[in-house]
Amino acid sequence: MLPREKLDNLTAELEELNGKLSDPAVIADTRGYRELMRRFKELNEINAEWARYQELEKQIQGAEHLLQTESDAEMEELARMELEDLQQKLEQSELKLRDLLIPSDPNDGKNAIVEIRAGTGGEEAALFVADLYRMYSYFAEQKGWKLQLLDLNETGLGGYKEIIFQLNGENAYGLMRFESGVHRVQRIPVTESSGRIHTSAVSVAVLPEAEEVDVVISDNDLRVDVYRSTGHGGQSVNTTDSAVRITHIPTGIVVTCQDEKSQIKNKAKAMKVLRSRLLDAEISRQEQEIASSRKAQVSTGDRSAKIRTYNFPQSRVTDHRINLTSYNLDGFLAGNIDEFIQALRIAWRNEKVNE
Repeated sequence: MLPREKLDNLTAELEELNGKLSDPAVIADTRGYRELMRRFKELNEINAEWARYQELEKQIQGAEHLLQTESDAEMEELARMELEDLQQKLEQSELKLRDLLIPSDPNDGKNAIVEIRAGTGGEEAALFVADLYRMYSYFAEQKGWKLQLLDLNETGLGGYKEIIFQLNGENAYGLMRFESGVHRVQRIPVTESSGRIHTSAVSVAVLPEAEEVDVVISDNDLRVDVYRSTGHGGQSVNTTDSAVRITHIPTGIVVTCQDEKSQIKNKAKAMKVLRSRLLDAEISRQEQEIASSRKAQVSTGDRSAKIRTYNFPQSRVTDHRINLTSYNLDGFLAGNIDEFIQALRIAWRNEKVNE
């Protein structure tokens, strides 16, 4: 049964919140106002579905009364058909309400910063970093997101030791968050002359974009170094100190950026990544605390966990968290990963329901 008292309390909270949002003092508090707006949107959706559910209950009562009092066989059959339809709609509404009552992650609506790094496997791992970057680029294009390159470190054969980019668009972090972890690839490397299959690994970290109001960083906690760019970058390479390295002294986190010719732009990009890493570190700490009291099957907290294997000889991709396998590896690498992402989101939400 639905928690009717809780739903009625949420309706009352929505009415109270509606009054607060017109208060100039509340509007002046940027962070607080944003949180209230997020909560208002959440409650508004729950309230609308709760109102629909109650209206369907009234209609069912009317159809049941008509069925009990109607003597005409044809009208009775119509009333029975209407009742079946209404009961089906009521079940669907209840499922949606239960889903809406699961607390949403306030970071889901944020843009996503994605970091892909080569692990074991040398040049082959670096080439797979490039494959995953293209895969996420295609997926972002399908979703209508904007991709912004933040930093990269290329290798000689066209791979990347590391690439960092931002995905700007609706629910980018909410959809991409489950890509965090170790991605394993099994294939014959281009550098392998004997035709043996090698196994390499790449790590993916997906961070919610952090705004200045999310993470407060003191200038005294930063050490900023500048140096000359290396690799591709036009005429400015090795002629100006445009590359930036920022060290966050309290945590030891180091961020570098040399993608832009301007030192100012590189510093701004590096600060964006630093803020997101600090926010992600806090999120991971909270998730580890939760995970210590239960065994989570779908998690974004453990970045060292092997989450997926891409087997080229068998054209197979398997997600180990939910035991989901596809034999269309080419399509998967072409950005058709939505089936896996949605399955992971459903599994995660089911865990939340069980909690």
